[in-house]
Amino acid sequence: MIDQEVAEFEVLIAAMENVGQPPDTYALAKLGRALAKMFKVDPDEVAILTLNTKLKNLKFVIPEKLSEVGTIPLTSSSALAARSARENRADLLNNFGTTRHATVFEGVPLGRKPGELIQKIMSAPILDDTKKVQGVIQISRKGKTPTDAGPDFTQKELRTLVQINPCLHRFLNLYHAV
Repeated sequence: MIDQEVAEFEVLIAAMENVGQPPDTYALAKLGRALAKMFKVDPDEVAILTLNTKLKNLKFVIPEKLSEVGTIPLTSSSALAARSARENRADLLNNFGTTRHATVFEGVPLGRKPGELIQKIMSAPILDDTKKVQGVIQISRKGKTPTDAGPDFTQKELRTLVQINPCLHRFLNLYHAV
């Protein structure tokens, strides 16, 4: 089933490219839903961040609501997204809720009940053709407890997240197109 969902994701990115302009709010939401379906999470558990190399920070693209909240400095020692970008490494943390991490973005209401926080997360850099970091993708599971959040992420799911990198790179190129 996951191969079919990856293929559908590739078709979605190609359709966005055919439009010839940066994705609008509807297209961003559709992309978030496609990723959520692929990893069996809710759309608010999908995040894509873009790297601003000049300012040395990451900014949310999806969820779009978080793009207005602020940025994550690459120097942050408590942000997994910054570490993924700095170290150019994919990570899977099924105990994320117990680790020290930045929580400012978790405080933004995205339709969840209070207290439903990220318990489990996968994070991977989005690389360009030269293997230079262009952004970060994160897939999480939220809940009041790790059990409420759902099943642990697997190494197979992390490999799938890394496998879709070329599509994510193409998406970020579209996002930045003027």
